[in-house]
Amino acid sequence: MNQYINRKYVIVGIFSLVVLIFISRLFYLQVIDQSSKLLASNNVLRHVSKYPARGLVFDRNQKLLVYNEAAYDLMIIPNQLSEFDTLEMCEMLNLTKEQVIQRLSKAKAYSYYKPSIFEKLISARTYAPLQEKLYMYKGFFTQTRTLRRYPQKIAANVLGYVSEVDGKITKEKGYYKLGDYIGAKGVEKSYEKVLRGKKGVEIFMVDVHNRIKGRYKNGKYDTAAIHGGNITLTIDAELQIYAENLMQNKIGSIVAIEPSTGEILALVSSPSYNPELLVGRVRSKNYLELQKDTLKPLFDRPLMARYPPGSTFKTVNALIGLQEEIVHTWTRFPCVHGYVSGRFRMGCHPHKSNLDLIKSIQNSCNSYYAHLFRNLLDHPKYGSFENGFETWRKHVLSFGFGKRLGVDLPNEKQGYIPTINRYNRIYGEGRIKSLNIVSMAIGQGELLMTPVQMANMAATICNKGYYFTPHIIKELPQAFNDLKMPLTVKRYSDIDSVHFNPVIEGMYLAVNGLDGGTARNAAVKGLDICGKTGTAQNPGKDHSIFIAFAPKNTPKIAIAVYVENGGYGATWAAPIASLLIEKHLSDTITRKYLENHVLKGDLIHVIKK
Repeated sequence: MNQYINRKYVIVGIFSLVVLIFISRLFYLQVIDQSSKLLASNNVLRHVSKYPARGLVFDRNQKLLVYNEAAYDLMIIPNQLSEFDTLEMCEMLNLTKEQVIQRLSKAKAYSYYKPSIFEKLISARTYAPLQEKLYMYKGFFTQTRTLRRYPQKIAANVLGYVSEVDGKITKEKGYYKLGDYIGAKGVEKSYEKVLRGKKGVEIFMVDVHNRIKGRYKNGKYDTAAIHGGNITLTIDAELQIYAENLMQNKIGSIVAIEPSTGEILALVSSPSYNPELLVGRVRSKNYLELQKDTLKPLFDRPLMARYPPGSTFKTVNALIGLQEEIVHTWTRFPCVHGYVSGRFRMGCHPHKSNLDLIKSIQNSCNSYYAHLFRNLLDHPKYGSFENGFETWRKHVLSFGFGKRLGVDLPNEKQGYIPTINRYNRIYGEGRIKSLNIVSMAIGQGELLMTPVQMANMAATICNKGYYFTPHIIKELPQAFNDLKMPLTVKRYSDIDSVHFNPVIEGMYLAVNGLDGGTARNAAVKGLDICGKTGTAQNPGKDHSIFIAFAPKNTPKIAIAVYVENGGYGATWAAPIASLLIEKHLSDTITRKYLENHVLKGDLIHVIKK
């Protein structure tokens, strides 16, 4: 009898355990786990995103650079379709019959009941006739978007563009869903969080066939889209337009900076393109064409191109020589049409000899800097060549070379300053000699810099040792001001400020010296332009380079101009820079003959021949 009683308790216990499991599972599904509820909600509710207009973009003088124009996505729900005039739709949307059929098939393959995009980013002009007849096209409806428009049609590399997100972005950034757009280049990318605003949503109740039956809870849970924040750039639109005109039919870059703030006044990549080519339905087609262009208009040269700095780098070597007391302002070195050491010869253009440091910059003497550079690397006080090289390299890096400056635009490259390890690999451990790398004395050899780094070099010199990170943003909405804070910090080179005056004087005489100078054609009466020419050796024709700032004592602009295959620095780069400086400081051009010469200059087709 006791045996049956015990068995009864076991059976009751088993049943109780099963009931408890079912109750626990039911509690979990109904109270804790919301997935079933969400699935049910998704079957009766349709969430329709409301896309905000992106923020506007202005130049430093509040001239509008980017605004929005209404655009529309044509949506389709296949199970609600009825017969429609295919030919009329083709004409309204500029599509072929095959394209319409293909898109219908794609929509049906996606879902018979859920909406998908049939045609995206339809302009307001195209939408007007479509809107009048849309009631005749059952199963079609539109959702509002915006297109970016560019009233000035300038600064394509600065402003950038927006593009549709892909699966990778939607996985990495939960805010975006397929069909959304995101800043893909330029300030559109750098300041995406500011410009994009915040999406809203409208929630509708739908039946089993996904047909709208009304607003959910009378719109209680709908949210409005929040307009993107407006931003003001440091760019001067008038200066940018003029700079782009001067660079027509030339390959290269212009970077102009306000030295006292680091604000970029003009940023030109040439050849460029009309930013409206990458807007709307034609974006993909035009992007492929621009990508195939052999002149590379999509390549952002000011931030991405890496060149030898040429003789502009003599200014840095002069400063290092003064800092390390390898030379003084009165130090002279011989130059007999160049520098000679054994069988090695480095040529130089004709000028008086022997020159002191200031005159060496004025006349850009190669021999002077070969002597200075070798004396620095081989000086006994360092104990070894390697220590001398590292001392030189440390000073160079303090100017922001060999790394990214931190410009608030995407894709900035870091340039290159060689290491001793590189030379040990090439020549063998401890076998490198100063003569092997003497070309770096005049900005050649392994040295590589971006145009924005060269403009920053000019700003650092005129500031007598410090710079601000070059940047493109001037004003942000208050909630985003923290994004600008790192751009307002002074960054110092490790050269004492007292050493900059003789270098500045040499740059002043290079432009304004009565006894000659390598950049006399850059002089403008009353503007006190200081500059340094450079000619970078190249497998083809040499590159023309010029860095400058003005006025001498109260600099308001520092600039670097790089013209590929332009020859000597004084041939193209110096005139272009001086015209831009004159435009910025006096808002007028006195040398119309020079302006016409530059505007008509065509180096692209000459090179192609």
